[in-house]
Amino acid sequence: MKKSVRAFLCVSVILLCMFTFVTFSLGADFDSVLLKWSRTYKTKGELGDELVITATYYSAEYIEALVQKEAELNLWTESEMENYKYELLKVLKLTEYIPIMLSFDMKGAPLRMAPFDNKVTLWAGSKKLSPADYDRRFNFKLSGYREGLVYFPRYDENDKPYLEGISTLKLIIDGDIGPITMGKQIDFYWDVSHDDPSRLYAGRAAARLELERLIKRLNQLKDEKSKLEEQIAGIDKEIQMVQSRIEELERE
Repeated sequence: MKKSVRAFLCVSVILLCMFTFVTFSLGADFDSVLLKWSRTYKTKGELGDELVITATYYSAEYIEALVQKEAELNLWTESEMENYKYELLKVLKLTEYIPIMLSFDMKGAPLRMAPFDNKVTLWAGSKKLSPADYDRRFNFKLSGYREGLVYFPRYDENDKPYLEGISTLKLIIDGDIGPITMGKQIDFYWDVSHDDPSRLYAGRAAARLELERLIKRLNQLKDEKSKLEEQIAGIDKEIQMVQSRIEELERE
């Protein structure tokens, strides 16, 4: 009996050590990836105010690491992991935008950043991009901690990717967001030369996203077709009226 208890305790200790090692290894791996794609700006004011801004670029590597971390920590099945990946990619909208997570931790006089889309700029090489969308809470007075996504357009008017052939991204936040940053330069840089978001779009999650995108596009095409048909019907009606008037004049 005592041998059985000792054996059980030994197995339990071994399993606990293995779990602790895997958790630590997983956390260390994710932290290294997060460090690679996150940038932090810190500043202090003369009256003791403190501000910390963190910007995280959602690279393919970071997203894959995030999905893997959540899957292993929560002991998800492959199906559950694919579902989480699907929901994450849906929020990030990588097929349309370049998403960047911004967090502000302000201790002291509050920040006033409205309108926020005029306060942030993304430079993709020599191309200057303004936000296409962003977390509207950034428009409100900020004291304490707040985080949210900012979306920049991924394609130009000719559907050419802004990141094509680009090695460096630079995010600039206007220094007039608050007294503590007035006159200061706030910028963040990322090397995106090896980032490939297309590798994320494989598996069931990608298939679901593509299906949704195609259905949305199909509905857009149907709406466009309906509008064109209305225009054509109007033109046909006008043609008939003009033709009738011509025939009347020819008979006179």
